[in-house]
Amino acid sequence: MRLAAVRRLAYEAADSGLLSPELAAGIRRVKGAKKLGIRLGNWLMAEEARALWQLPDAESLKGKRDRALLAILLSCGLRRRELTELSFDHLQRREDRWVIVDLVGKAGHIRTVPLPDWVKQVIDEWITAGITSGRLFRCVCRAGTAWGDGVTEKVVWHVVKQYAAKLGVAKLAPHDLRRSCARLCHVAGGELEQIQFLLGHVSVQTTEKYLGCKQRFRGAVNDQIGIEPSP
Repeated sequence: MRLAAVRRLAYEAADSGLLSPELAAGIRRVKGAKKLGIRLGNWLMAEEARALWQLPDAESLKGKRDRALLAILLSCGLRRRELTELSFDHLQRREDRWVIVDLVGKAGHIRTVPLPDWVKQVIDEWITAGITSGRLFRCVCRAGTAWGDGVTEKVVWHVVKQYAAKLGVAKLAPHDLRRSCARLCHVAGGELEQIQFLLGHVSVQTTEKYLGCKQRFRGAVNDQIGIEPSP
């Protein structure tokens, strides 16, 4: 029986004198059980992800911007807000590679995100528009020139939707690219802890939800770790 029906029954029982008002009030205050279901969302396969970020026109300024935007979402797992707040100051060299430093994520958590070399190259192709400071991404007018001092989360949403439709993938949202990044890293052999660092999750359980995986008992990870007795 649903909790709402139980509350209604308690109310009617109290109204009929079959239940004390205090007990009925206590029943009505009972909260429902917390739902533990996981919203899996959508993931892209590697071939789909590669095709998605390469869909925008590499010759037009808007196409270059959109390629860079999609490449960062897919390879670095950024949230929409994090992407819109990216600035040139975030792109720095650390340990002989490009990274996004001091990225402020959810609940104010700060992390550093490795930036693959090919993504930095795609970004460089976009900023040839003369953007050298401030926000990394800008609006592009119909005349094909960059303007303004940034983009909104709504712009990011529309870019993802536009090319997802061309790819033929229904109901693909920007956050699904973050999920895709996590899963592709895992499939490529990435350690769960490192994926957690990349995404900026406080809890590893959250990372596991993004991967859409659960503990495997048949063929478990600790079956063959090199300390087994020799046959």
